[in-house]
Amino acid sequence: MKLIEKTGVIASIVLISGLLINGMPEKKETARAGVKKEFPFPDKIDFAGEFAPLHIADVRERLDRELLTNANLHATTQLIIKRANRVFPVMEPILKKYNVPDDFKYLAVIESGLVNAVSPAGARGIWQFMPETGKERGLEVNDIVDERYHLQKSTEAACKYLLDAKAKFGSWTLAAASYNGGFGGVNKQITFQGVNDYYDLLLTEETSRYVFRILALKEIMKNPALYNFELAQGELYSVIPTKSVDVTASIPDLAVYAKEQGINYKILKIHNPWLRDRKLNVAPGKTYVMEIPTKGY
Repeated sequence: MKLIEKTGVIASIVLISGLLINGMPEKKETARAGVKKEFPFPDKIDFAGEFAPLHIADVRERLDRELLTNANLHATTQLIIKRANRVFPVMEPILKKYNVPDDFKYLAVIESGLVNAVSPAGARGIWQFMPETGKERGLEVNDIVDERYHLQKSTEAACKYLLDAKAKFGSWTLAAASYNGGFGGVNKQITFQGVNDYYDLLLTEETSRYVFRILALKEIMKNPALYNFELAQGELYSVIPTKSVDVTASIPDLAVYAKEQGINYKILKIHNPWLRDRKLNVAPGKTYVMEIPTKGY
């Protein structure tokens, strides 16, 4: 045992010596090759035309945190960039129709990653509406139909909320913050603290980071190559063409209906995620619109 131990020690010394003599330059070269370039910090940045005061130390540091975090969440951010190519073309004309700044599409990004997410609290869809808030903004929410999952209608509902928030708080930045912190929560802090600028308010951790996350994703998604996200156009998720089909009568079996439309149940649900059951009940005088893909399935 002792002889084996001594032999092992000698062998280790020889190996280490060899590495020191011959291996170090190669190791240094490898380390040099693996160094990532520094992520740029913007000279100025705005949300909906309202500039963040980057000369204030904590504001600068909070933005830096979110830029570094999201630039290093490589797979997550890359997927978001890919999805945006499909989702943003639906959102953008609706935002424009309601005169809501285009930057609010990045609010949807941080809410859900541009998928129909479900939060522990029960918020659902790309815009993450709670059931009652969705109903207040005109969405149908029940066990059969849940329009929080309807991209066009939920985007319209978000626009209605944001317009009311802008009217109440006077700035788009605070309107965005209230989407997370609520009308009451943000207004309470404005009243208590005696300031009405998001960047001057001390808010909860989540709401305090909220607008900075929006700013960070906006910056990265508008300048992906600067943050090491270089995707060819062919790598982005494309818009799948569909035809709209009016439904004015109840459908007892959506799987059968899907086959009648030349697709299957899975494809029907992917393109109409607001359908929450295996059937669709249609009240007299009511019309639903199904999106049926014409290719890509």
